[in-house]
This record gives sequence, C-alpha cells and structure tokens, in this order.
Amino acid sequence: MNRVTVLDGGFATQLSVHVGKHIDGDPLWSARFNATNPSAVFKTHLDFLEAGAECIMTNTYQASIEGYMEYLNLDEEASLQLIKSTVKLAQMARTKFLAENEASEIPLLVASVGPYGAHLHDGSEYTGEYADYVTADTIKKWHRNRIDACLEVGVDVLGIETIPCKMEAEAMLDMMSEEYPQVKFWIAFQCKDSAHIAHGEPFAETATYIWNEAKRQGNGNLLAVGANCVHPQFVTPLFKGINEKRSVHDRIPLVVYPNSGEVYSVEAGWQGREDCVPLEHYVPQWIELGARFIGGCCRTYARDIKRIKQTVTSMQEGSLKSL
Repeated sequence: MNRVTVLDGGFATQLSVHVGKHIDGDPLWSARFNATNPSAVFKTHLDFLEAGAECIMTNTYQASIEGYMEYLNLDEEASLQLIKSTVKLAQMARTKFLAENEASEIPLLVASVGPYGAHLHDGSEYTGEYADYVTADTIKKWHRNRIDACLEVGVDVLGIETIPCKMEAEAMLDMMSEEYPQVKFWIAFQCKDSAHIAHGEPFAETATYIWNEAKRQGNGNLLAVGANCVHPQFVTPLFKGINEKRSVHDRIPLVVYPNSGEVYSVEAGWQGREDCVPLEHYVPQWIELGARFIGGCCRTYARDIKRIKQTVTSMQEGSLKSL
C-alpha cells in the first residue's frame, strides 16, 4: 500500500480540553486563543503529536487581518505578527516533541488556510455563495497576506481547506502556480452531500479538474485533493467518484479529514455523538480509494487520531508482510 500520512484532528475540539470553554460561535473561533492563551494552543499541538499525528496544522484557519482588527482591536501589522507567532507555536510543539521522542520522520508542519467565507462569520464557508459576487482577485488578495506570513515563519505545506466553491479553488491554484511555485499544498473541499461541494458543483468533476489543471500548469506541488469538515459517511461515495474507475497506478492522491459524524446547529450545538461510527472503521476503504492523508476535523480529539494511526500502522504492517 502507498504511504499514508496521519493528520491531526479538530483543533478547536482538542483545544477545549485545555481552555474549558465553549468555542463554537465565537467570530474568531479557536483563533482567539492565539492571543489569549497561546500555551493552550501549544499544548493542543503536542496532544496530537503524542497521539501519533505525522502532520500538524497551524491554528490559523479563522485567523485573518480583518478578523483580528475587528474582534481583537489589533492593527494590520499586529494582526500579521499574531499569525506569525501562531505558526511559531506549532514549530515549538514539534521541536519539543522531537526532543522527547524518537521519531522515524519529522512531522510535517502545515499552514491551515481556511476559505474566504470563514472571516465573514455568516456561514458562507458552508455555502460558497460569495462565489456569485466576489472576484477571484479579491479572494487572492485576501489570502495572500496570510499565506505570506505563514511562509515567512516557515511551514512545509499549505493546507488549503474547507473550500466551498470551484471558483475559489481555481483562484487558489492559479495563485499557487504563479506566485508560490516552490510551495507544496493540498486543496480540500467542503461538501454538502455525497456528490456535491457546498456551492453545488459536482465534487468528482471539480476535484479532478483541479488536479488535471495543476498538471497542465506544470505545478507538481499539489500533493492531493479531497474533502474536509464533512460527514464521514459522505467520503467513500465522494472518493469513488474520483478513483473507482481508475487503475491503482492512475489514482489521484486524496486527502480527507472529516468531522466525527455529529451534526451542529446554532440552537442545539453538536448532537448525535452516540450514533457516530468511529473514524478508524472507514479508514481501510478510504485508503483503498487513494487516500494519502487522513485525519479528523470538527469533534475529533487526539484519542480519535490515535486510533486512526493504529489502524493505518496495522494496515501498513500487514501490507509489508504480504510482500
């Protein structure tokens, strides 16, 4: 079996273990704690590393200049400095982990690059409706300063995630090819069901288009396409649409980090934990369909990542024995 990298889990979910607060609903979400409790952010990264994550994502999904200016009363320069210091927290956690543990490989540091809609605080990262009125240039400009800040401090990969519309994915691919030709990245879509991304475009068609367009542009740094922050039951049919009819050698590498399976509403919060199938039960079928990066998103804890890692390790060991 091809190499599978285990990602971390839901950052805000695991962060709640350390801050003991209800984070959902805050306009800055977990990004507020980069300023108010950086120690908890550091500890959260360490939790995931100690659980077996081979890749940790910075707590920058909801971090933006506009958001920090509005909700923390910072100016533009201070906002950028806070984003940079947030990346450094992840670096420090990785350094501490490596100093105290034997690791066959250095864990990857991935900058979380959330969608344009995340800073609007209107739920549009789950609809992509802004694709109907915002230009690609506006989206590029909004992302550029955040990406530059993360790269300046030092990350291995950009995790362009929860993208709800084809237009933003295209804009990000074009920007990566033109402005960041040496930077590795993935693009993960937000999907509303088992066949469509949030804005309504067919997932398989859109993800395949982005992969092929990267190749056409000569951009070999797109590591994978896939989905995140989705119900885990959607993932297998989504991935079948891309790779089921492809030969093993022709499969597009995929990235997936779904939610626990719980459903969120503003009125009731997260519901349905007792009905969730543990994510590790899905892992073999996702790997069979070409998943190369697997982790968790909302409502997944370090303990969930530990079980995913155990499943992946068991599968890899079994694959080696069969050779």
